[in-house]
Amino acid sequence: MRVAKSTPMFYLQRVKTLDSLLLDVRACRACADLLPLGPRPVLQISETARILIAGQAPGTKVHESGIPFADASGDHLREWMGVSPDEFYDASLIAIVPMAFCYPGRAPGGGDAPPRPECAPLWREALLAHLPNLRLTLLVGTYAQDYALGRGTMTERVRNFRGQPAGIFPLPHPSWRSRHWAARNPWFGAEVLPALRLAVRSALA
Repeated sequence: MRVAKSTPMFYLQRVKTLDSLLLDVRACRACADLLPLGPRPVLQISETARILIAGQAPGTKVHESGIPFADASGDHLREWMGVSPDEFYDASLIAIVPMAFCYPGRAPGGGDAPPRPECAPLWREALLAHLPNLRLTLLVGTYAQDYALGRGTMTERVRNFRGQPAGIFPLPHPSWRSRHWAARNPWFGAEVLPALRLAVRSALA
């Protein structure tokens, strides 16, 4: 195939098979010198997936296991969604493609650093092009929401979940901090979670 010099890199990646693209993703070393634990891309994807979870970046436990959301945040997210671990880790049903695939290290003020900014421009559009059957996308946390929706306030976007584009459902990141946030915003449990579980069941049906 002849390709013009101006052809975007994501297009060159998109025309590959998903298996071939995943080999490239797992071999990526673009941020190797900037990652304190080294590269270990973690994601889950299949062309038949009906739900996409767009998260942030792996934490240390996920880096160690190589399994997305294999930590307390994952337990919290699965509870919110109303799905079992078997459903959650069935790649034919649920894709998990975070904003960055490798553990980014710690932030100076505590907590994990933001996702490395090099990752999404390299891989995201090419991977999402291999998800033709999506019915629902969960934007988990501020970084995923800013990427998909533009800059905004996470709380207001979650509260206005009914006003988002079709098939888009914003959520807070399910870290331990979200329990305090949910206590301050009781509408999340009363209104958002029932609607989320209904949307998840509908997408998986």
